[in-house]
Amino acid sequence: MNKLAPSILAADFNILGEQIREVSEAGAHYLHIDVMDGLFVPSISFGFPLIESIRRNTDIFFDCHLMINDPDRYLTQFAKAGADSITVHIEACKDPVATINAIKALGLKTGITLCPETPLDSIDCVLDMVDMVLVMSVHPGFGGQSFMPSSIARIEELKKKIVSRGLKTDIEVDGGITLKNLRLILDSGANVIVSGSSIFNGDITTNIREFKKIMK
Repeated sequence: MNKLAPSILAADFNILGEQIREVSEAGAHYLHIDVMDGLFVPSISFGFPLIESIRRNTDIFFDCHLMINDPDRYLTQFAKAGADSITVHIEACKDPVATINAIKALGLKTGITLCPETPLDSIDCVLDMVDMVLVMSVHPGFGGQSFMPSSIARIEELKKKIVSRGLKTDIEVDGGITLKNLRLILDSGANVIVSGSSIFNGDITTNIREFKKIMK
Protein backbone atom coordinates (compact mmCIF):
# COMPACT_ATOMS: atom_id res chain seq x y z
CA MET A 1 0.00 0.00 0.00
CA ASN A 2 1.25 3.47 -0.87
CA LYS A 3 1.38 5.92 2.03
CA LEU A 4 1.77 9.70 2.12
CA ALA A 5 3.82 11.28 4.92
CA PRO A 6 3.72 15.10 4.96
CA SER A 7 6.82 16.55 6.59
CA ILE A 8 6.10 19.18 9.22
CA LEU A 9 9.54 20.70 8.59
CA ALA A 10 7.73 22.72 5.90
CA ALA A 11 4.69 23.59 8.03
CA ASP A 12 3.80 27.00 9.40
CA PHE A 13 4.61 26.64 13.08
CA ASN A 14 2.37 29.56 13.95
CA ILE A 15 -0.59 27.33 13.05
CA LEU A 16 1.02 23.90 13.33
CA GLY A 17 -1.85 22.22 15.18
CA GLU A 18 -4.34 23.45 12.61
CA GLN A 19 -2.20 22.21 9.73
CA ILE A 20 -1.70 18.80 11.33
CA ARG A 21 -5.47 18.44 11.67
CA GLU A 22 -5.84 19.40 8.02
CA VAL A 23 -3.33 16.82 6.71
CA SER A 24 -4.96 14.15 8.86
CA GLU A 25 -8.48 15.00 7.72
CA ALA A 26 -7.29 15.11 4.10
CA GLY A 27 -6.18 11.50 4.36
CA ALA A 28 -2.42 11.56 4.96
CA HIS A 29 -1.26 8.24 6.39
CA TYR A 30 1.79 9.39 8.40
CA LEU A 31 3.18 12.61 9.81
CA HIS A 32 6.90 12.81 9.06
CA ILE A 33 8.88 14.43 11.88
CA ASP A 34 12.49 15.41 11.13
CA VAL A 35 14.58 15.69 14.28
CA MET A 36 17.93 17.46 13.81
CA ASP A 37 20.60 18.02 16.43
CA GLY A 38 22.91 20.56 14.76
CA LEU A 39 25.70 17.98 14.86
CA PHE A 40 24.86 15.10 12.54
CA VAL A 41 23.37 17.74 10.24
CA PRO A 42 24.01 21.50 10.44
CA SER A 43 20.42 22.44 11.20
CA ILE A 44 18.50 22.21 14.48
CA SER A 45 14.78 21.45 14.30
CA PHE A 46 12.76 20.17 17.25
CA GLY A 47 12.64 17.47 19.89
CA PHE A 48 10.57 15.86 22.63
CA PRO A 49 8.49 18.88 23.79
CA LEU A 50 7.06 19.53 20.34
CA ILE A 51 6.30 15.86 19.70
CA GLU A 52 4.62 15.51 23.10
CA SER A 53 2.57 18.63 22.43
CA ILE A 54 1.22 17.64 19.02
CA ARG A 55 0.67 14.04 20.12
CA ARG A 56 -2.04 15.21 22.50
CA ASN A 57 -4.17 16.48 19.63
CA THR A 58 -3.88 13.82 16.93
CA ASP A 59 -3.75 10.06 16.53
CA ILE A 60 -2.01 10.13 13.13
CA PHE A 61 1.02 7.83 12.83
CA PHE A 62 4.22 9.66 13.89
CA ASP A 63 7.06 8.75 11.52
CA CYS A 64 10.11 10.13 13.35
CA HIS A 65 13.34 10.52 11.37
CA LEU A 66 16.27 11.08 13.72
CA MET A 67 19.10 13.02 12.09
CA ILE A 68 21.12 12.95 15.29
CA ASN A 69 24.39 11.46 16.52
CA ASP A 70 24.23 8.39 18.76
CA PRO A 71 20.43 8.09 18.68
CA ASP A 72 20.43 5.29 21.29
CA ARG A 73 20.68 7.95 24.00
CA TYR A 74 17.17 9.21 23.27
CA LEU A 75 15.11 6.29 21.97
CA THR A 76 13.11 5.89 25.17
CA GLN A 77 12.32 9.62 25.29
CA PHE A 78 11.05 9.61 21.72
CA ALA A 79 8.88 6.60 22.46
CA LYS A 80 7.42 8.33 25.52
CA ALA A 81 6.87 11.53 23.53
CA GLY A 82 4.62 9.66 21.11
CA ALA A 83 6.67 8.28 18.23
CA ASP A 84 5.11 5.34 16.39
CA SER A 85 8.17 4.66 14.26
CA ILE A 86 11.81 5.66 14.63
CA THR A 87 14.17 5.81 11.68
CA VAL A 88 17.89 6.20 12.39
CA HIS A 89 20.88 6.87 10.16
CA ILE A 90 23.30 4.01 9.62
CA GLU A 91 26.13 6.58 9.79
CA ALA A 92 25.05 7.73 13.27
CA CYS A 93 24.80 4.31 14.95
CA LYS A 94 27.69 2.73 16.84
CA ASP A 95 26.00 -0.68 16.63
CA PRO A 96 23.09 -0.59 14.14
CA VAL A 97 21.81 -4.05 15.10
CA ALA A 98 21.66 -3.09 18.77
CA THR A 99 19.94 0.21 17.93
CA ILE A 100 17.24 -1.47 15.84
CA ASN A 101 16.68 -4.08 18.56
CA ALA A 102 16.34 -1.30 21.12
CA ILE A 103 13.65 0.41 19.03
CA LYS A 104 11.81 -2.90 18.64
CA ALA A 105 11.96 -3.45 22.40
CA LEU A 106 10.07 -0.18 22.84
CA GLY A 107 7.24 -1.57 20.72
CA LEU A 108 7.84 0.80 17.81
CA LYS A 109 8.20 0.32 14.07
CA THR A 110 11.79 0.53 12.88
CA GLY A 111 13.51 2.28 10.02
CA ILE A 112 17.04 2.70 8.72
CA THR A 113 18.31 5.42 6.40
CA LEU A 114 21.53 6.62 4.85
CA CYS A 115 22.92 9.75 3.22
CA PRO A 116 23.03 9.91 -0.60
CA GLU A 117 26.80 9.28 -0.69
CA THR A 118 26.69 6.25 1.64
CA PRO A 119 26.86 2.89 -0.18
CA LEU A 120 23.56 1.05 -0.12
CA ASP A 121 25.33 -2.12 1.03
CA SER A 122 26.03 -0.42 4.37
CA ILE A 123 22.49 -1.23 5.55
CA ASP A 124 22.69 -4.93 4.67
CA CYS A 125 23.39 -5.77 8.31
CA VAL A 126 19.90 -4.64 9.36
CA LEU A 127 17.86 -4.95 6.18
CA ASP A 128 16.20 -8.15 7.41
CA MET A 129 15.31 -6.46 10.72
CA VAL A 130 13.66 -3.17 9.81
CA ASP A 131 10.11 -2.34 8.76
CA MET A 132 11.23 0.43 6.43
CA VAL A 133 14.24 1.82 4.59
CA LEU A 134 14.32 5.56 3.99
CA VAL A 135 16.14 6.62 0.82
CA MET A 136 17.27 10.23 1.14
CA SER A 137 16.86 11.92 -2.23
CA VAL A 138 18.49 15.13 -0.97
CA HIS A 139 21.29 15.84 1.48
CA PRO A 140 19.72 15.63 4.95
CA GLY A 141 19.34 18.72 7.06
CA PHE A 142 17.52 21.28 4.94
CA GLY A 143 14.04 21.48 3.45
CA GLY A 144 13.20 22.75 -0.03
CA GLN A 145 16.01 20.99 -1.94
CA SER A 146 15.63 19.54 -5.44
CA PHE A 147 15.26 15.80 -5.95
CA MET A 148 18.54 14.06 -6.82
CA PRO A 149 17.97 12.01 -10.03
CA SER A 150 20.58 9.47 -8.92
CA SER A 151 18.13 8.43 -6.21
CA ILE A 152 16.04 6.50 -8.74
CA ALA A 153 18.79 3.95 -9.30
CA ARG A 154 19.24 3.58 -5.53
CA ILE A 155 15.53 2.95 -5.03
CA GLU A 156 15.54 0.35 -7.81
CA GLU A 157 18.62 -1.38 -6.36
CA LEU A 158 17.09 -1.41 -2.89
CA LYS A 159 13.84 -2.86 -4.23
CA LYS A 160 15.79 -5.69 -5.87
CA LYS A 161 17.55 -6.43 -2.57
CA ILE A 162 14.25 -6.55 -0.72
CA VAL A 163 12.60 -8.82 -3.27
CA SER A 164 15.60 -11.14 -3.48
CA ARG A 165 15.45 -11.66 0.28
CA GLY A 166 11.72 -12.30 0.26
CA LEU A 167 11.05 -9.27 2.45
CA LYS A 168 8.07 -6.91 2.54
CA THR A 169 10.05 -3.90 3.74
CA ASP A 170 8.59 -0.48 2.96
CA ILE A 171 10.71 1.91 0.90
CA GLU A 172 10.31 5.53 1.97
CA VAL A 173 11.73 8.41 -0.06
CA ASP A 174 12.34 11.90 1.30
CA GLY A 175 13.50 15.01 -0.50
CA GLY A 176 12.32 17.14 -3.39
CA ILE A 177 9.24 15.07 -4.22
CA THR A 178 6.64 16.89 -6.29
CA LEU A 179 3.61 15.98 -8.38
CA LYS A 180 5.89 16.05 -11.42
CA ASN A 181 8.33 13.36 -10.25
CA LEU A 182 6.04 11.34 -7.98
CA ARG A 183 5.04 8.74 -10.59
CA LEU A 184 8.69 8.02 -11.48
CA ILE A 185 9.53 7.53 -7.80
CA LEU A 186 6.62 5.17 -7.25
CA ASP A 187 7.46 3.18 -10.39
CA SER A 188 11.03 2.73 -9.17
CA GLY A 189 9.75 0.83 -6.13
CA ALA A 190 8.96 3.33 -3.37
CA ASN A 191 5.68 3.12 -1.46
CA VAL A 192 6.04 5.69 1.37
CA ILE A 193 6.31 9.25 0.12
CA VAL A 194 7.58 12.13 2.25
CA SER A 195 6.82 15.63 1.01
CA GLY A 196 7.09 18.96 2.76
CA SER A 197 6.96 22.03 0.56
CA SER A 198 4.71 20.42 -2.05
CA ILE A 199 2.13 19.67 0.65
CA PHE A 200 2.30 22.70 2.92
CA ASN A 201 2.78 25.41 0.28
CA GLY A 202 -0.64 26.43 -0.97
CA ASP A 203 -3.87 24.60 -0.17
CA ILE A 204 -2.97 21.57 1.92
CA THR A 205 -6.15 19.61 1.28
CA THR A 206 -5.92 20.11 -2.48
CA ASN A 207 -2.22 19.19 -2.52
CA ILE A 208 -2.84 15.96 -0.63
CA ARG A 209 -5.75 15.07 -2.89
CA GLU A 210 -3.54 15.50 -5.98
CA PHE A 211 -0.75 13.39 -4.44
CA LYS A 212 -3.19 10.63 -3.52
CA LYS A 213 -4.64 10.54 -7.03
CA ILE A 214 -1.23 9.57 -8.39
CA MET A 215 -0.52 7.20 -5.49
CA LYS A 216 -3.65 5.07 -5.99
